Amino acid sequence: MPQLSLHTPISDLTVTEIGGELVALDWGWAMEQTRTPLLVEAKRQLDAYFDGDLTEFDLPLAPGGSGFQDRVWSKMCEIPYGRTMTYGDVAKQLNSSARAVGTACGRNPLPILIPCHRITAANGLGGYSGDGGLWTKEALLVLEGVLLPQ
Repeated sequence: MPQLSLHTPISDLTVTEIGGELVALDWGWAMEQTRTPLLVEAKRQLDAYFDGDLTEFDLPLAPGGSGFQDRVWSKMCEIPYGRTMTYGDVAKQLNSSARAVGTACGRNPLPILIPCHRITAANGLGGYSGDGGLWTKEALLVLEGVLLPQ
């Protein structure tokens, strides 16, 4: 599996490609580094995102979830940069429960690219499964200009 790592303000990240699609974004630095055209483009777009110059990713993603997870992840990708929705709002749109939406968020293999950080609890941030937990979720939302509850 080709992988390429990058330094970001929140942590080192590694993107993984299989068959011309991104399948994972993980925290940490991979031992092997492969510079495929897709991974180089993913790094370029992530760098631009963290520099505040990119608000929407344009990359082939293959997260490999269940049908329900795919629907939740697709809904996440519809949430514009700098905006949030609650777990309950997403659940209503998918005729599901907030807990099921939260579970799908926690299983997202491509965080940031599939912006699970844009889904919050009705009364706060909720959770975040990425390294750093809520600190990372907060940092991503602040980067996007979201006003956080005090």
